[in-house]
Amino acid sequence: MTAQSHIQVNRLSVHYGVGGSLFGGGGVLKAVDDISLEIPRGSFFGLVGESGSGKTTLGRAILKAAPISEGEVRYVDEEVDYDVGRLGKKELKDYRKRTQLIFQDPYAALSPRMTVRDIIAEPLEVMKLTKTRAETDERVREIAAKCRLNLEHLRRFPHAFSGGQRQRISIARALVCQPKFLVADESVAALDVSIQADILNLLKSLQKDMDITFLFISHDLSVVAHTCDYVAVMYLGAIVEMAPSRRLFTAPKHPYTKALLSAIPSLDPDDRGRAQKLEGEIPSPLNKPSGCRFHTRCPIATARCAAETPEWKAHAPGHFAACHFAE
Repeated sequence: MTAQSHIQVNRLSVHYGVGGSLFGGGGVLKAVDDISLEIPRGSFFGLVGESGSGKTTLGRAILKAAPISEGEVRYVDEEVDYDVGRLGKKELKDYRKRTQLIFQDPYAALSPRMTVRDIIAEPLEVMKLTKTRAETDERVREIAAKCRLNLEHLRRFPHAFSGGQRQRISIARALVCQPKFLVADESVAALDVSIQADILNLLKSLQKDMDITFLFISHDLSVVAHTCDYVAVMYLGAIVEMAPSRRLFTAPKHPYTKALLSAIPSLDPDDRGRAQKLEGEIPSPLNKPSGCRFHTRCPIATARCAAETPEWKAHAPGHFAACHFAE
């Protein structure tokens, strides 16, 4: 791991056994399949792909909230160096303080029976990070102010708030224990466009203010372009391209990345209809295609693509892709 890395994922796989049924036999579902990447310290790292590509499973595996079948995840900050897959009870409890998750749905993520104050304070109380109620209240008020919540909001219940306000409550709950690494799993997907911009700007300001490393999971490349420093593109359990954001958006190498970029809506009427249509559905993770896993939907695929797995290689500093025709 380099000195600037916060998270290193090395050949990580997450597999689930699937039992037989009336319609067929069992097998192994490879949700994440042999992934390696580094998330630089203090960065906003984007992870994009279609639904079912394994983005959420990868994020949860990094947090040790999904089982690691093979490979390793290493977490490093100024105080600790953890092999996440081998954490004992004591180390896992400490790791939970350092890493947190912002959920996708702000309506389902908050208990309707708890006040906002109790929701935000819960991590402090569960992890025993404060000794007195007064200390807990002080920490809650401090993080609520950073997340643009008024003190009067703390006495209310979640049903009294809009989607954007609820997401700010979720962010405050995730940040109250002062984590170093945060996974934002589709954290603006359920919000209106105007509210999305507000939440994204809030996350960026909190990142700088609290020196947090973000893994930002999304299927919306326009959101990723606005927010992220680096982007990894995921397809069917594997990363097919990774690059600094500016380079990925100006010089994509993989056909799947190009198809995703062409699908970003444009306000220019002349650009209508330019989106590259991907034929067919994503193959089943239980029965992945041979060779390049994208060849069944790729517009430039040849017989070589079906027979030979493309090499993961660099095409520019920090820009990697796995495609026979990336040049």
